Amino acid sequence: MCSTALCLQSSGSNEAENMDAHLQDYTIEEQCGVVRFLWAVGAKPAEIHRRMLAQYGQSTMSQQKVYE
Repeated sequence: MCSTALCLQSSGSNEAENMDAHLQDYTIEEQCGVVRFLWAVGAKPAEIHRRMLAQYGQSTMSQQKVYE
């Protein structure tokens, strides 16, 4: 289980059950990890950026960064 899920679970937050909620606390390294994972499973850069926008909101790295 990832550390984010553990933190949400240990804090008793219902946010772990609502995967549509925007992620509030994250680092650029975490976003890079998401890009690497989605790229590895065959997602195209535009799809990766769209999915990240859905989770990270307007604080998502730029689409240009996803393409790099």
